[in-house]
Amino acid sequence: MDDHSLSAPILGHVGDGNYHVFFHIPPDDEDAWGRLDEVLGGMTAKALELGGTSTGEHGVGLRKIKYQEAEHGEALSLMRQIKEMFDPLGLLNPGKVFPDERR
Repeated sequence: MDDHSLSAPILGHVGDGNYHVFFHIPPDDEDAWGRLDEVLGGMTAKALELGGTSTGEHGVGLRKIKYQEAEHGEALSLMRQIKEMFDPLGLLNPGKVFPDERR
């Protein structure tokens, strides 16, 4: 984070490999959001390389949707089918995992 001039405390239950990074970025600072995407991409790539996940126990998060295919591969298609089976109208958390989902 220092290399990208970002501030973010890290906390969590790191003994089991689950940590939480809280980035502090002004909503209108597009440059900082770009730097955050670089850091988040690197963190996620490393987690997946080590056999971990991009999500932890709190779910995907809007900024991590783009990593789901890399993490789940072909299983993502099955996940979409299951979601559509139980939520054919796309009413439950629309766009939270599948951004193109109906609303």
